[in-house]
Amino acid sequence: MVTTQEHLTAPQVADLVRAAQAGDRDAFGQLFERFQRSVLAVCRRRARCEAEAQELCQDVFVQALRKIQHLRQPEAFGGWLRSIANRLAINQLVRKAPVATAALDVLDGEGRDDTSPLDAVLRQEQQAQLRAGLGRLKELDRQTLVAFYVQGRSLVEMSETFDAPLGTIKRRLHVARLRLAAEVEPAGALGSGL
Repeated sequence: MVTTQEHLTAPQVADLVRAAQAGDRDAFGQLFERFQRSVLAVCRRRARCEAEAQELCQDVFVQALRKIQHLRQPEAFGGWLRSIANRLAINQLVRKAPVATAALDVLDGEGRDDTSPLDAVLRQEQQAQLRAGLGRLKELDRQTLVAFYVQGRSLVEMSETFDAPLGTIKRRLHVARLRLAAEVEPAGALGSGL
């Protein structure tokens, strides 16, 4: 089914971008609905698996929301998003070791704990900050994040559980991640991810 957001004209997109730059979250939500498919397509070409592509797509929109004030040409929003997607995908590939190497490293290090006490304390602090941030979210945001990241449910499973369309679940997940980032970011724990 094709939504009306997919048929937005360039001037309408530019108007939504300007509204989002002025702080209108609904305008950004409409931009998300309009461009999510094309960004996900870019992410799928670059990612190793569907889950990684979905997460990368969410990261693109989080980054876009944070940086939208810096976009000087609202008409170029689509290309700007694709460049963010490509840059984040390349960064992710560079940061992550190949899957086979990671598996061998795990087998080689089995039974051995190379984490320092400081690493353990920092990890516990980050986890505590994430839990506290989750606790400050509204119930629907918290349930959405827990279902996806903690319980490992797919978007389709969440759609059935929450009795909502898949697009709504994707948007809820996107918005919930933004809200969690806003709760955790002041404490400096963002970056550890869920």
